[in-house]
Order: sequence, then C-alpha cells, then structure tokens
Amino acid sequence: MTIQWPDESTAPLANLTLFDLDHTLLNGDSDVLWCDFLIALGVLDRASFAARNADMDTRYRLGSVDVAEFANFYVGTLAGRTAQDWEPLRQEFLVSVIVPRIGRAALDLVAQHLDAGDLVVMTTATNRFITELTARHFGIAHLIATEPQMQGGRFTGRTTGTLNMREGKVTRMHDWLAELGHRFDDFDSTAYSDSINDLPLLQAVDRAVAVDPDARLQAAAQAQGWRILHLAR
Repeated sequence: MTIQWPDESTAPLANLTLFDLDHTLLNGDSDVLWCDFLIALGVLDRASFAARNADMDTRYRLGSVDVAEFANFYVGTLAGRTAQDWEPLRQEFLVSVIVPRIGRAALDLVAQHLDAGDLVVMTTATNRFITELTARHFGIAHLIATEPQMQGGRFTGRTTGTLNMREGKVTRMHDWLAELGHRFDDFDSTAYSDSINDLPLLQAVDRAVAVDPDARLQAAAQAQGWRILHLAR
C-alpha cells in the first residue's frame, strides 16, 4: 500500500484519529520490551533492572505508577549514549521484538483510517526514540511521545517537556494541533486505547474505542457506552 501523507496546508482535515501504541496496536509494552531486550543482551544489568522493570509494568497497568517516575526510569536506559550509538540496537529491537508483536488486524485498522484521509496520530507514553520506527512501520507520519532530553548530542537519561501520559496526552495533543494551526474542536475525533491511564484522552474525544481494555477501562467503557474492540493478535 502506498501511503499518501496528509498535506496540512491544503487538505481538509475533518477527522482526527489517535492511536495509543502499547497493548493497543502492539501486543506488549514498548518500554518493558526495550528493557527486557537490553537485559538479554547484557547492555543493562539484570540485577539492577529486571525487578524494577516488572514493578513499573505492574503499577502502570494498575494506573498507580507516578508519571515522572515511570517516564524517567525508561528514558534512563538511554543515558550516556548518542542516538547514533543506539541506532543498530534500535533497528534490531524493531525487527526482532516489535514487528512480530504487530498483528494484521492492527495494521489494517490503521490503514483504514489513513485511507479514509484522517489525520492519524500515534500518541504514546513511551519515548520518541523507541517508538518513531514503530510509527513508520504503521505508516503513521505523526507521533506524539514522551521526549528524551539531549545534551551535547547524548541522552541525559531524563525527559523534557510535558510527559505524554494520562492528562499529559490531552495537553500534548492540544499543543501539537496548535503548532499546526488547528484547534481540537475543528475535528471529529476518535481515540483508541487499552488502558485506564488513557481515560483523560478517551473522555476528551468524540468517539472513544477501548481496545482489549484492562478491567478498569472496560468498566468505564461499559458505563459510558463506548465501543469495545478486540483485535486478533
């Protein structure tokens, strides 16, 4: 399929579609998988990182983890190296870990919205460096993600700006649209997510779709009358 990117300067952008990534389009969590990947390669010390990785994943799923703690733990895995240093591992991670966890149903769902001419955005709490190749794999030109801080061309291990998680996803979406010269209210909006952490975003859009939702989001979706979608994995 040939992807035709929307031209924001000329095309009528009536429909805005926002996709969460982890456990929504992807069968797994990019941050957790990245940490496991680096541990398996010996890049990260298992004794120092494995238990914390599992703990972060558990508390994220429960919706109880602190946003800054979560984001900085995973961005911290990049610390001290340049993007060029990480590039071979990032490419290997995409091919060996991420792509096998992307099902045909997820690809087709994204393609349906792209083919309809929607302004399609991937919005994820995972950092941009880890997720931008995944967005490209889906043919999604627009990515809103947690931003890792750089100094002197190297990752500091800290984040910068508003973290793209919970209420931060709504803030970042409005800011991103404003940079393009658009207002959120100008769009007919849809958001797809699996997680209670994305409740603020799902409540903000015109149509919320809970994708293989966790227990708390499923209850919220049923109470609100939202669509619940189960993707073949």
